[in-house]
Amino acid sequence: MIKDGSVIIFPTDTVYGIGAKYYDTVGTDRIYEIKKRPLSKRLSVLCASLADIKKFAYVDNKQEAIINEFMPGGLTVILKTKEEAISESIFETVGVRIPNHKLALEILKENGPMATTSVNYSGFPPMNDYDEIVKEFSANVDAIYPNTETPSRIASTVVDLTVEPYKILREGKITLLDIENVIKNIK
Repeated sequence: MIKDGSVIIFPTDTVYGIGAKYYDTVGTDRIYEIKKRPLSKRLSVLCASLADIKKFAYVDNKQEAIINEFMPGGLTVILKTKEEAISESIFETVGVRIPNHKLALEILKENGPMATTSVNYSGFPPMNDYDEIVKEFSANVDAIYPNTETPSRIASTVVDLTVEPYKILREGKITLLDIENVIKNIK
């Protein structure tokens, strides 16, 4: 179990992530400090399941179909934050993803949703080499987990599901056409 205030680095199916428990402001503040990341750039939330996502975000039928089709996997969806969670997360929308990685899912099942972002200094490309990550970040984080699986090295597709029509903010392997094909017959 990860302690409050802790920051960890762990592999996902796309790139390594640096994270803290979702509602842990001490941990999330440390992420911004470690990465030298502007506070205006939000962190995403990794979850172990759709049930976890529904604890803090609204999910309608179309959004649920998209999540069920592409997650776990390389898709991050922007959803509206539930009113009761806004006071904790500050933002009215949240980017969420369920990674398709055994270790990442184990960490999330044990600790709950985690606020995350890629491992790098703000403005630089994501780091994905375990030895380089250990060399650069071990003094500033509480744990770094090695990767025993082969990552795709392609960042997730990010799609905003809070607007109609849906809008791709960053395209990875999953396209807007892929998403539209899933929901074309859902009302």
